[in-house]
Amino acid sequence: MGNNQFARMLKYYLMLNQKTQSDLVKDLGYEKSTVSNWCAGIRVPKLDVIIDIADYLHVNAGDLIEDNRNSGYYIDPDVAEIANTIKERPEMKVLFDASKNISKEDINMVLGMIEVIKNREK
Repeated sequence: MGNNQFARMLKYYLMLNQKTQSDLVKDLGYEKSTVSNWCAGIRVPKLDVIIDIADYLHVNAGDLIEDNRNSGYYIDPDVAEIANTIKERPEMKVLFDASKNISKEDINMVLGMIEVIKNREK
């Protein structure tokens, strides 16, 4: 596992969980400079720390070590990333049924419609 690979996946799953480096510092008690080094790809934490971070981000430790985001159902990597975001948000997953050939624009249109509906409910 390369340092940059871990950094890329850490930043990706932080974004998916709407968390920041500061959240890792505050919620898990790591030093700010340590978290910054992880996100910059300068250092990689030990396995027990990776497991703690994975639990915090609701993923498997392997998800932080290896990029499996685009090795699946969707042909377009942008679509795969959006679909993964939807998968992580159950309130959207129920409303969304995509096929292998759906376009990024169609997914964004569906997401926009979901957001409009959610905002009307408030």
